[in-house]
Amino acid sequence: MNELELKYGMNPNQKPSRIFMRDGSDLPLTVLNGKPGFINFLDALNSWQLVCDLKEATGMPSAASFKHVSPAGAAVGTPLSDVDRQIYFVEDECELSPIACAYIRARGADRMSSFGDWAALSDECDVATAQYLKHEVSDGIIAPSYAPEALEILRTKKRGTFNIVQIDPTYKPAAIETKDVFGITFEQGHNFYKVDRELVSNFVTKRTQVPEEALIDMIISLITLKYTQSNSVCYVKDGQAIGVGAGQQSRIHCTRLAGTKADTWYLRQHPKVLGLKFAEGIKRPNRDNAIDVYISDEHDDVLREGEWQKWFAERPEALTREEKAEWIATQTGVTVGSDAFFPFSDNVDRAHKSGVEYIAEPGGSVRDGDVIEAADKYGIAMCFTGMRLFHH
Repeated sequence: MNELELKYGMNPNQKPSRIFMRDGSDLPLTVLNGKPGFINFLDALNSWQLVCDLKEATGMPSAASFKHVSPAGAAVGTPLSDVDRQIYFVEDECELSPIACAYIRARGADRMSSFGDWAALSDECDVATAQYLKHEVSDGIIAPSYAPEALEILRTKKRGTFNIVQIDPTYKPAAIETKDVFGITFEQGHNFYKVDRELVSNFVTKRTQVPEEALIDMIISLITLKYTQSNSVCYVKDGQAIGVGAGQQSRIHCTRLAGTKADTWYLRQHPKVLGLKFAEGIKRPNRDNAIDVYISDEHDDVLREGEWQKWFAERPEALTREEKAEWIATQTGVTVGSDAFFPFSDNVDRAHKSGVEYIAEPGGSVRDGDVIEAADKYGIAMCFTGMRLFHH
């Protein structure tokens, strides 16, 4: 099949709409269920590239959770701890495969942003992954293959309309790509650039010794940024993105946004949050909303009399600003990647507040010296990659 007609484009008024192969060849994908739309396919194809790059660079099963053509989260398939299982709502004791762990981590990076996501898997979707995804609000999934039982589980989602796409893992895009804007065609070479170990080897700070886990986190941050709407900054820890700041005009706003998301991810592990007793029957999205408000400065919105009963079985104590600051100050071992150079040292100052110990950025600013000095002040190991990773 060379083309696939879509219901409409980015908006309902944008018709006709289709995806097709300019060279007349068959599409490298098959819709196994549902009817994906224009934005669904943008998410699917961008997220597929991300997980393929992650798998190639790390050798580990990889997954991504996409919303509006940027990753809300991305991760490799490392095992989940008991705390991970709790904060990601893994509600049974089933054995989780590496690909299931990868998606659960990717989904858990920013659960508010992942609501209604597009899932991408580097490896076959198995039963464990399908069982977890079955209980999440999601628009669709792309994977190279599906176990028969997993496919049947996913086909029951959204009253049978869940979007399931299978892609040919051997497909390679053309060397030249085009894009039309306002009737004018843009042309460029496809971004085949590989993010690998060599890219994170040029350390410019006093601290140059970096553990293996941090090198992997650097690679994850940069590959995530390669498929994130620019400007973008990504915080990573233990093999998963924990905060992505996408599409900001100012670099420091990217760093603040991603840092706030990383802080939120860590605050979900605070003892008071882990001890929340939810009202019976409350679903995952409602729990996510309640937690998000509870750890914010607007916590009274879910704690005041007449309101807390909607969310909790018992009224919890507020998580104070002082308690949050004390908890965030214990965060360590975080990596930050940036798709372009840090123009000012304020980005390093902000990153440090969220436990950042490792930075990967292209370098090339006229103020590189100030940025390096700031990293040295905090004992941060920073490498210059020399490669910009803009994506639009």
